[in-house]
Amino acid sequence: TFEADGGFITSLTPIGSNKVSVHEERFPTIPDLAPAGATYQIATQLDNLNHVGAAEFFYNGHRGPDFLTAFGTTRLGGEHMGPIVTRGVVLDILGLKIAQGEASALGPPAPNGKPVLTANYRITLEDIHDAMELGRIDSIEPGDVVLFRTGWNQLLQGRTPAGIARWNGAGGLPGLYVREARFLGSRRPAVVASDTWALEVLGSPDNVPGTAFPAHQELLMRFGVRIGESVVVDELVEDGVYQCVYMVTPQFVEGSTCGNTPPAALGQPRR
Repeated sequence: TFEADGGFITSLTPIGSNKVSVHEERFPTIPDLAPAGATYQIATQLDNLNHVGAAEFFYNGHRGPDFLTAFGTTRLGGEHMGPIVTRGVVLDILGLKIAQGEASALGPPAPNGKPVLTANYRITLEDIHDAMELGRIDSIEPGDVVLFRTGWNQLLQGRTPAGIARWNGAGGLPGLYVREARFLGSRRPAVVASDTWALEVLGSPDNVPGTAFPAHQELLMRFGVRIGESVVVDELVEDGVYQCVYMVTPQFVEGSTCGNTPPAALGQPRR
């Protein structure tokens, strides 16, 4: 349901063969600023556990019809998401592919000339292990925040039409898939995040036809791991910081599916 002057949107009919169901809030329209309504599900964000499920089921067996109201959800919303201060680990997949000389993993440069992964590159378990070795990260521990770098945010620099089209996924998005989501979820991190808007790969030959956002289902619904999107980590990599203190304080909003306050990081530059 959706009301133009604010309310909540939910997919009454699940999407895809994996029956993805989605909740998102919508704020009232603002002429010339947000004519279609605004949402926390935009820009740098941290998804809550009420955002994505399978059919009527969400994290921990909660059922969407039981906790959805006009203002949001009565469970799993933003009011249950306090500040996070924990270890952040940066997995620089872009830097790894450049160091490995794997040209096929790189797409055309961003409009500003910076390198990016190719549009539908799947981040594999091998990539994760190799990036951990690159960053001298021994292990992923419970409570960590795992941050992937693909370079995708560089497409927005200069706000060119071509860059924006690529950012939006015109040719797909680089990211992880179900196997990698299960591997990370089993390590019990607090958050898995990326510098793309979807975290998971789109348009890859590995994507099972007819499915939609299965990695979201794995992390949010099955493992209770929140998802960060559009998180910029370039400066950390430039400073040689692959482990840091990650800090974020999402909006304290009852029933919200997301918070979009930007995180911060503290680390000791190695370069």
